[in-house]
Amino acid sequence: MTTTLSRARSLVAGAGRIVALTGAGISTDSGIPDFRGPQGLWTRDPSARKMSNLQAYRGSREVRERTWQARLVHPAWHAEPNAAHHALVRLSGTLTQIVTQNIDQLHQKAGFPPERVLELHGTMFESVCLSCDDHRDMRSTLERVRAGETDPPCLVCGGILKSATISFGQQLDRDLLLAARAAVEASDLLLVAGSSLGVQPAAGLVSAASRAGADIVICNGSETPYDSLAAALIRGPLGSTLPALIP
Repeated sequence: MTTTLSRARSLVAGAGRIVALTGAGISTDSGIPDFRGPQGLWTRDPSARKMSNLQAYRGSREVRERTWQARLVHPAWHAEPNAAHHALVRLSGTLTQIVTQNIDQLHQKAGFPPERVLELHGTMFESVCLSCDDHRDMRSTLERVRAGETDPPCLVCGGILKSATISFGQQLDRDLLLAARAAVEASDLLLVAGSSLGVQPAAGLVSAASRAGADIVICNGSETPYDSLAAALIRGPLGSTLPALIP
């Protein structure tokens, strides 16, 4: 059941220590499609899932070549923060941490302090070698793709390169996940913004916050598996609902 906006606003206004858990839905108004929504990347092209699967990526040069071409034209290279990102910046007095599943760095671009953003699923702005862990600026790696290297190898060891993001079948950084869990457990309120809460272990942070006594407010375009834990549910596009929730 969707609660009234006034109930959600009251919870946010009364909290002294808020953590936000954000997902792809907060960036769709910036022109970055989500994955599972009606116009999501995987909805329109189910075969695109392979590009987010570590086993498929490692095992197929064809998948890697397709993925590098997709990285060249990823909309996040030119995306700007939208009203939802800016709304969270306005909340920064009581918003102690943003835990994000996104890889687009739009929270930081909107002006939220980078040191208070935990990027659970990594960043698309770096490339990393799957063999020696060498990290490079993604723009320099993409210049090699534009120059004709369809599947550029690591410059250090010749290994397979990918973006420094978490793929399916790949473990999250343990220290980062522990920091996120500590943040939500210390909060008065967990504000879920634009996440379908369908991917673990990030989604499990909602249960952790609830067990620790935090109120849960979920703002998402569709139902989530954790709606029963929410003290307030807001449905609709984040570009309009989040600014209304955070004056």
